[in-house]
This record gives sequence, structure tokens and C-alpha cells, in this order.
Amino acid sequence: MQTIGIQQILNIADWRSYWALCKPGVVALIVFTAIVGIFLASPGLPPLGIFVSATLGIALAAASAAAINHVVDQKVDAQMDRTEQRPLPQGKVSRTQALGFALLLGVSAMLILSLGVNGLTAVLTLLSLIGYAVIYTLYLKRATPQNIVIGGAAGAAPPLLGWVAVTGRVDPEALLLFLIIFTWTPPHFWALAIHRMEEYRQVDIPMLPVTHGLAYTRLQILLYTVLLFVVTLLPYGYGMSGTLYLAGTLVLNLGFLIYAVLLYRNVHISLPMRTFGYSIIYLMGLFALLLLDHYVPALQQWLA
Repeated sequence: MQTIGIQQILNIADWRSYWALCKPGVVALIVFTAIVGIFLASPGLPPLGIFVSATLGIALAAASAAAINHVVDQKVDAQMDRTEQRPLPQGKVSRTQALGFALLLGVSAMLILSLGVNGLTAVLTLLSLIGYAVIYTLYLKRATPQNIVIGGAAGAAPPLLGWVAVTGRVDPEALLLFLIIFTWTPPHFWALAIHRMEEYRQVDIPMLPVTHGLAYTRLQILLYTVLLFVVTLLPYGYGMSGTLYLAGTLVLNLGFLIYAVLLYRNVHISLPMRTFGYSIIYLMGLFALLLLDHYVPALQQWLA
């Protein structure tokens, strides 16, 4: 049997295809929330070595999971407008190359986290990778319309991983960060699922609008958005954040709630994607507020 070397796996001439396998846009959001978790767990600035190792390790693990997702969904991706231009359906990368690339990224991530951070972060990151790449992509996605709710646990892990990288333990604050993204995921993804409902129906993936209809899905988005409103107030109620976070979060939540209500009333055909787009801005804004609020006391002391 011919041995496949690293040069064959990573065809440098087509690095853009490997870059696309990593889903860089998704990984960027994951890394951002992980970085916020790192800073929130640190009274001052986090140790540079831990910051670099944790950020790199979590990013590589997320990219590995994304590459595996490309492999598992190759046939489905080829049938959907949203994904038909991905490297595997286009034949720019083979399944063997993609799997080899994913393995290389995953092993590198575990080594970096184990040696440069701590064992608990490495274990939790591995479980998160398996949760998304295997449990969600291979099973849940095709088994139940609640796929994104159950599988959302893997996507909600990054800020918790960042926290654990600094502290070496799972604290209540880390669980609050996890809970925010876990609650945010269904209204975020179901808005996209409404827009792409016929494509999901065509490939027989039981997304909620396919199995339960548009009206029910819109109602669930509204209910989850209300729940998210409550959940995002918990960091303030717990004493983890202050008035800057509270004020900013109320504004962001009001915006999300307006989108959810308009979507529920089916005001305009463009609303699902507009809601989806706002949900990304919402999450980035929320975590930016957490980060800024964390350093307000230090800034006030410096100004004084």
C-alpha cells in the first residue's frame, strides 16, 4: 500500500481549499468567544504562554471538526446551493486528503493544549470536537429536528474552554458563558434553516422547518429569543458583570427580540437571513461587552 505523506495530504499549491475546509468564518467566532473566556478568567492580563497556546489549540481543534464535517457532508453539500462550491464537492480536495488534514489539525491541537495549557482543557476540547464532528454531524443532524439544540452543546463550549485554560477548573461563570451560546444557537440557526428549508428538504435532513413547518419554527425562534434575553441577564445578576454589560445587553436583546417578533409575524421574505445576520453581530457584541465590562474597574483605577 502506498504511503501518503504530509506533502500529499497538504497540497500547498491549493492552500485555499484547505483554508476553506477550516470554515474560517465560523472558527473566527469560536476563537473570539474563547479569547473572551480567557480574559474573563484572568483578574488582570492572562499569562501570554497560556493565551497563545489555548487560542491556537482551540482554533486548530475547531478547524479539525470543520474539516471532518466537510467529509461527512460531502454528498449533501453537493446538492445544496449554499455548499456546492465547497472544496470536496468541487473535487479540489479528496476525502483522504481532507481526513488527513483534519487528523493533523486535531492531533496538533491536543498536543498544544496538553503540553501548553492543561489536561482538563485538552479533554474538554476533544469532547467538544467529537460532539460536533461525530455526534452532531454523523448522527443528530439526520436523526431529529432537535439536532441543533442538542448538538449546540459542542458549539457553546469555546468560552468555557478559554476559562478552563486559565483556571484549570469549570466555574459557575464559565457555565454561564456556555449557557449563553447554548441558548443563542437555536434561534440563530433556525433562522438560516427557514431560508434554506427547501434545500434541507431535498437532501432529507430533518431541520425544524422541514418537519414542523414555518409557523412552528418561527414561534420557537421567538420563544428561544425571550429565553436568551433572560439568560444573558444572569452574568449581571450573578455579579460577574456590571452596568456597562447590562445596558449594552438590554439594547442588543431588544434588537434581537424585534427581529424575532417580525419574523414570527412573517413581515418580509428577507427577514430570516436578516435575523441570522443580526444574531452573529449580537453574539459578538455581547461578548465584547463582557470583555469591556471586565476591565472597567481597572480602567477607572488607572484614570483616577
